[in-house]
Amino acid sequence: MNLAWKEIKKNKVRFLILGSIIFLVSLLTFIISGLANGLSQDNASLIKDLPNGHFYMNADADETFNLSKIDSSIQEKLLKNQKDAAALSIQMGFLNDEHGKQQSVAFVTSTQSNLFKDVKAGEVLLDRSMEDKGIKVGDTLTNDQFSGQFIVKGFVEQTKFSHAPVAFINIENYKEIYRVEEMQLVFAPGNGDAEEVNGLQSFSKEQFLNTIPSYSAEQLSLNMIVWFLVVISGMLFAIFFYMMNVQKIGLYGILKAIGLKTSELFRMMWVQMIFITVTSLALSIAFSQIFNMIAPEEMPFSLPIETTAQLSIVFLIIGFVGSTLSGIQIRKVEPLHAIQQGEL
Repeated sequence: MNLAWKEIKKNKVRFLILGSIIFLVSLLTFIISGLANGLSQDNASLIKDLPNGHFYMNADADETFNLSKIDSSIQEKLLKNQKDAAALSIQMGFLNDEHGKQQSVAFVTSTQSNLFKDVKAGEVLLDRSMEDKGIKVGDTLTNDQFSGQFIVKGFVEQTKFSHAPVAFINIENYKEIYRVEEMQLVFAPGNGDAEEVNGLQSFSKEQFLNTIPSYSAEQLSLNMIVWFLVVISGMLFAIFFYMMNVQKIGLYGILKAIGLKTSELFRMMWVQMIFITVTSLALSIAFSQIFNMIAPEEMPFSLPIETTAQLSIVFLIIGFVGSTLSGIQIRKVEPLHAIQQGEL
C-alpha cells in the first residue's frame, strides 16, 4: 500500500494523465448510456412500463404488430384463460387541433383493463408532452377518418410509442378510424411460461420491444458505442501499466532480490488501478448526474443510479483485467537479469 502510494506521488503527472483519460471516457459512456435509456423511454415507454408478461400476435404477421389481426374467438379464449389479460391495438396517426394543425400521435385502444386507460367514446387521453403544443383539457380535436370529435379529458405521464405521444381512444372510435374489427395484440401479465395458442406467436416484453424496428436499431447502435468505450478503457489500463512495468523492470528485480513477493507487486499495481478508477468514476458520476438534472426537457436523457452503478462495476472489472494482463511480465522477472537491464 505504501509503495503504491509513494509511486503515485512520485509519478503524479503520469497517473493524472491516465485518470483524466479514464474520467473523460467514463463520462462519455455515462452520457451515451443516458441518451440510450432516454431514447428507449421516448420510443417505447408505453410497452416498457407494463409489468412482465407475454404479447400474442398473429403468427402470419411476420413479427410485425401492425399487420397482426387476432380472431375474436381466439381473443375471447385468451382473455378468459389469462388473468388480467387485455387485447390492444396500436397505430400511428394524427389529430387536428383547434387551429387545424396536425399533431402526430400513436393511437392506442384496449379492452377493459387496469393496464391501459379506459376511455369513453368521443374522448381522448394524451401524453403530457402535448401540453407543450398548446393543447389543454377540454379542447376539441378531430381526425380526417373520424366522423365525430375528440374531447381532451386529461393527460398521462411519459407514455410514448415510436417517439410519438400516445393518444388513448375508445375501441369503437379506433375501429371507425382504421376500418378494422380485430385487435392486433393480446397482453397477458405474469412471469410464467406463455400459453401455446394455435395461430398465434408469443413474445416476452423484451422480445416484443425488439420487433419494433426503430427501437431495436436505435438501441443496438447506442449500446455498441457504450461497450466500445468500455473496451477502450480496458485497453488504456493495459497499455499504461505495460509501459510502466517495462520502465520498472530494474526496480522489480531489486524488490524481488530483497524478498518482496510477486503477489505484493501485483497488489501494488491493483491498488493504483483502484485509486485511479474510483477517483475518475466518482468525478464522472457527479458530472453525469448534474447533467441528468440540468438536461433540457426536450432531450430524451435518463440516467438512473442503477445504470450508473452497473457501468461503474464494469469499469472496475475491466480495469482490473487490463492491469492484471499487463502485469504478467512481472512474474517472469529474474532479479539478477532485471537489475543488469533496468535502471532505478
